[in-house]
Amino acid sequence: MRRAAHAVTRLTDEAIPAFRRALLRWFAQHARTMPWRERPTPYRVWVSEVMLQQTQVATVIPYFDRFMARFPTVEALAAAPLEEVLKLWEGLGYYRRARHLHQAAQIIVEQHGGGIPQDEKALLALPGVGRYTAGAIRSIAFSLPAPILDGNVKRVLARLDDIEAPIDRTDTERRLWARAAQLVDPDQPGLFNQAFMELGSLVCRPHQPDCDHCPVRAFCLAYARGTQAQRPVRVPRKRIPHYHVAAGVIWHQADPERFLIAQRPAAGMLGGLWEFPGGKQEPGETLPQTLARELMEELAIQVEVGEKLTVVKHAFSHFRITLHAFHARHLAGEPQTLGVDDWRWVTMDEAAAFPMAKTDRAILATLRERELRKGEHRNADNADENGGARSPVNQ
Repeated sequence: MRRAAHAVTRLTDEAIPAFRRALLRWFAQHARTMPWRERPTPYRVWVSEVMLQQTQVATVIPYFDRFMARFPTVEALAAAPLEEVLKLWEGLGYYRRARHLHQAAQIIVEQHGGGIPQDEKALLALPGVGRYTAGAIRSIAFSLPAPILDGNVKRVLARLDDIEAPIDRTDTERRLWARAAQLVDPDQPGLFNQAFMELGSLVCRPHQPDCDHCPVRAFCLAYARGTQAQRPVRVPRKRIPHYHVAAGVIWHQADPERFLIAQRPAAGMLGGLWEFPGGKQEPGETLPQTLARELMEELAIQVEVGEKLTVVKHAFSHFRITLHAFHARHLAGEPQTLGVDDWRWVTMDEAAAFPMAKTDRAILATLRERELRKGEHRNADNADENGGARSPVNQ
């Protein structure tokens, strides 16, 4: 239901300078302190923008600080082993970003002498750099009038122009890019683009936009018409599939302190990360059957599946899983690299050094917690056998 219309200054060419001034004045007062804004070198801007893709600012800040401390330059990142990069990225998710960042750093060192290129074509040729990331680097780090279009900016533009078409359609996205290019401030493009994103994050929020405190509401058609809650429009999402997955904590025959972990293929999902091996349940299988089959197919080993250790639920961008982790005993076969890149027999302490996805890290945490409980029980049993613990006073 639309409320009474507000007066609005349409965002025509003549009104754009006033719009820019209002947004930049607001940003000067309300910009959040972020480590990459303190010293916006091309390298720091690039790393921060990659980390911020589909990830909240508060989550990114400690990762960014640790990453910069370990890899302060493009050369340092390029020279590091991928596994170390993945380990520092652990928990941030969307690990393909880390692999692309590492690969792009090597290209920058080899082809650009270690300098982040300013040219849009050269930037877009780097792995993991799309039009948005290129625009952010060029505008924020090099002060070039390049537009950006992330989720926040799309939402603000959809409300400013009261766009009724779904913003995730190709033709609408072209329209939004053209509008962003028209609005960007040629004199302060980096500040303007950051202000645009900040406005979407702090004020023009996805739900319950704070229109009363919006510095550019006088230019907003959706606010004038009372349709801001209905913008942006999106194509209805398809139902997200859900899969059950079995994973095994496979204990070594001769060394019961060691279990098997495997490295996922570099080219696939979560590539390069280490995991408790297993796979997706097929129709008609029990989960123990799934685990036994997957281990034979990927590692050519036979196991005896034991008790369930834990269940971990996790949502990826396009599907959800319920991961069932089982204890298993290695029976026969030397592990092979049929469906994995590598494998290791490790202790619990050794496993902590390998980069793992959140689900596998949860399995490891459960294992460690159970071992601690066992240790406490053993200590309690020993105390009972010795007649109870004695204080130093009574000894």
